[in-house]
Amino acid sequence: MHRFPQVGSPLHVEPEIEIASALEDQTGIPAIAHQAVLIEEIQTDQWWEGVTVPLLELVRLRLRDLIQHIEKSRKAMVYSNFADEIGDGVEHLLPQVGEADFARFKQKARHFLKAHEDHIVLHKLRQGRPLTLTDLSELEKMLLDAGVGEAGDIERARKTSQGFGRFVRSLVGLDRTAVSEAFSEFLAAGVASAAQIEFINMVIEHLTDQGVMEPGLLYEAPFTDVAPTGPEKLFDEDKVARLFKRIEAINDSAVAFGA
Repeated sequence: MHRFPQVGSPLHVEPEIEIASALEDQTGIPAIAHQAVLIEEIQTDQWWEGVTVPLLELVRLRLRDLIQHIEKSRKAMVYSNFADEIGDGVEHLLPQVGEADFARFKQKARHFLKAHEDHIVLHKLRQGRPLTLTDLSELEKMLLDAGVGEAGDIERARKTSQGFGRFVRSLVGLDRTAVSEAFSEFLAAGVASAAQIEFINMVIEHLTDQGVMEPGLLYEAPFTDVAPTGPEKLFDEDKVARLFKRIEAINDSAVAFGA
């Protein structure tokens, strides 16, 4: 029986891992959430063992329509302009070089942290409770001691996520019950309309999965599927202001005091 050749070389693996990592950050989008299991699996070494060409093609077909959702900053291209003659060497920074390594760090960190969710600091983080600088140091030490990443990975995570606490929470998410309680005033029985409840539940779903949320996303899909012009379509000015403050308070809870 003819067997398809294995497709496990870095030439084939790294682009798929980078795409999967970028998509994993956007699982608040229903179409991406639908492929969440596949997106997570192809970031593991075990999935690539013995992978066949037909299977790789199936993955490509399933993910190709999702790439449009990857944040523009993640899709930046790197161009090189080489002269015909060799001259003095000039150092150029190529920000996209190393994306695959950082994607692997995120994937390893995600699995490690989810396996240690009972740790007191991670429990605080998932409950939306304020962190201290000592808490953040403990999180960094956990990953470094476990060999999950190096100091450079920690620093990059801190910069790209506007704080290491936000980075970690984007990996482990928030406790659904804690998030639901934070938005309970918007879901009062007999007061909130069906559209309002659906909209707030989408906010809860996003925060539970992503851990943090930029308020501007309320004016983008899939939220605009319920409120085409934004939350003002469903709530009065005062409630919109409280909604924004509640989201920002949850985001800020992942940033240690004094950080």
